[in-house]
Amino acid sequence: MSATALEFREVTVRYEPAGPAVLDRVALVVRPGERVALVGLNGSGKTTLLAAAVGLVPHEGEIRVAGERLGPGTLARVRERVGFLFNVPEDQLLFPRVIDDAAFVPLRRGMAREAALARARQALADMGVEALAEAPVHHLSHGQKQRVALAGALATGPSLLLLDEPSAGLDPPAGRALAPHLAGMDAAMVIATHDLVFARLACARYVLIEGGRVALDDADPSAILARWDAAGPGSGR
Repeated sequence: MSATALEFREVTVRYEPAGPAVLDRVALVVRPGERVALVGLNGSGKTTLLAAAVGLVPHEGEIRVAGERLGPGTLARVRERVGFLFNVPEDQLLFPRVIDDAAFVPLRRGMAREAALARARQALADMGVEALAEAPVHHLSHGQKQRVALAGALATGPSLLLLDEPSAGLDPPAGRALAPHLAGMDAAMVIATHDLVFARLACARYVLIEGGRVALDDADPSAILARWDAAGPGSGR
């Protein structure tokens, strides 16, 4: 096993070649099994950081997943190790039926159909939406779509989970139920979230992104709260 699940070494991301840096020389190490909450204002770079980790945006510097450097020749192998949740579930729900969506990634990675369906049903059960397996995706509420999309990310048992606002659209009881489930998983995870109550239940480390840079990296979320309180109203909670 690699000593790191995810590593950023001086990573910079620009959406335009001469444009401003959305991520600016970010250095970050996530160990196997570690659960990291990635917090910050809208536009701080949280979603971009997750996208860069699976090659969805170009980057300068070095990104490694399970010790393997991300690049054109390794992109497919890196993505096979990662479960990814977009912040808008519709961006990754591709099929009319829930079960087909949840089974898509296992099938694409070569799993036999019956095994893939069984894995998908278990992931849906873990998310509390097993009763929706045969339902049309377009009939689901936003919160249900979020849980189905997360089930799809979990279905292959990835060693690294990159989750963008997994509690968004969930009612408070559902969010509280999801957090300890994630906390009990073996996978390393980086969870971009605005929900510090959810983060406290799911994560053991907190990384604050400000202006595309790591501003704080702490095991205690109170340091982030203190920073936001000092900044005054409108600072990010």
